[in-house]
Amino acid sequence: MFGIVRPCKHRMCGKLHAAWLGHLCGLCLTLRDEHGHRARLTTNYDGLLVSVLLEAQHTTPVGYRRAAPCALRGFRSADVLPSTDPGARLAAAVSLVLAAGKTRDHVGDRDGALRVPAFAAVADRLADGWAGAGARTAGKVGFDTGVLVEAVARQATLERELRPGVPVLTATEPAETAVAAAFAHTAVLAGLPGNADPLAEAGRYFGRIAHLLDAVEDHADDVARDAFNPLRATGTDLAEARRLCEDAHHGLRLALADAVLPNRTLVQALLVREVGHAIERTFALAADPRPTAPTAGPDAPVVRPAGPDQPSHHPADHPTGHPAEPAPGRRPEGCSAPLVTGGACALVTCTCGLWQPSWSKHHNSGCSDRCWCGRCDGCNCNCDCDCCGCDC
Repeated sequence: MFGIVRPCKHRMCGKLHAAWLGHLCGLCLTLRDEHGHRARLTTNYDGLLVSVLLEAQHTTPVGYRRAAPCALRGFRSADVLPSTDPGARLAAAVSLVLAAGKTRDHVGDRDGALRVPAFAAVADRLADGWAGAGARTAGKVGFDTGVLVEAVARQATLERELRPGVPVLTATEPAETAVAAAFAHTAVLAGLPGNADPLAEAGRYFGRIAHLLDAVEDHADDVARDAFNPLRATGTDLAEARRLCEDAHHGLRLALADAVLPNRTLVQALLVREVGHAIERTFALAADPRPTAPTAGPDAPVVRPAGPDQPSHHPADHPTGHPAEPAPGRRPEGCSAPLVTGGACALVTCTCGLWQPSWSKHHNSGCSDRCWCGRCDGCNCNCDCDCCGCDC
C-alpha cells in the first residue's frame, strides 16, 4: 500500500479510525471482488479519499456491510463499505490506474529487479492489466480514466523538460489534474454539481502535496543513486518544498470549507489533520536522514527524530517495513543469513505483521499484538480529535 494519509489509531478517536478502516477494507475487498486477489496489491491509502468524500456529501448514512474476519485485521471482523458502493468502485478504479502508472514509472526508471528485461516485461503486462481493470470499474460509475492515463503519460514528458530554474510545480501538474478529476467526480455521483469546482480545487492541492512529499521522501536516495528527482532537477531545496506544501495545505482547507459536506468529520480528520501530520512527518525525516539499517531484517531498529510532534510508529506509517525495536532473539548467521532474514522480512510485510520470525520480540505475542492493524509500537501520539464527543 502507498499514499501519504496513513492515520495512527492513537491519533484519532475510535469511531473515526474505524470509519477510515471501513473505507480502506472496502477498497481492498472491492478490488478483490471486481478483479481478483492480485488486484488488492494496488490498494492505495490515498485512493480511498474519494469514497470518503462521496460519503461526506450524503445526507443519509451509507449502508455498510459486516466483513468476515481478515488476517490483515488480526482476524477481526469489521463494518466496511460494500463493493457495490459507487465510492468504493471509484476508489478502486483510481487505485488501479495510478498503480499501473507507478509500475510503468518504475519500469522506465529500471528500478531494482526491473533492470532485467524479463521482469520489466512482466511488470508492463501487469500494469496493462491494472489499467484495463481500472477503466472497466470506472465505467460502472461514469468516470473516464482517460484523464488519469493522459496525466501519467504527460508526467514523463514534463520530467524531461525540468532543469534548474524551472518551477517544480511544473512537475506536479499531472498529479494535480488527475486528483482534481477524481475528487470532482464524487460531486457528480452525489448529485451536488455545485461541489465539483471546490472539490476539484481541493484535489489539485492534494495532488500537489502528495507529489512533493513523494519527492522529499525519495530525495536522499535519489541523490545517492544519481536518479531523477523533481526537486533535484529543478534545484528546489527542502525549505522551498515545505513552503509549497504548507501553502497547498492552506488552500486545501479553504477549498474544503467551500464544499457542501453534510458529514465532513472524517474528511476534516484525513484531508486536514492527517495531511498536516504527513507534511510534518516527511520533512522531519528528511531533515534527520540517519541510517535505519534496512537490510538487517524485519526487526531492524528505526531511528525517529525527537520533537513535539514525533512521527507515529504505527505500521500505517511504515507500509514497506516493520518499525520494531531490536529483538532479543538470535538471528541467523553465516552465508545464508541475508537470504533467511530477507525472506522473513518479506513474510512479515506480506502478512501485515501477522507472521513473526522466531527472533522477533512479537513472535510469542497474541494475534492483535502481532498484526500491524492492532498494534502501535511505542506510539506516544495522543488523540487530538476535537471533532466528536466520543471517548478518546
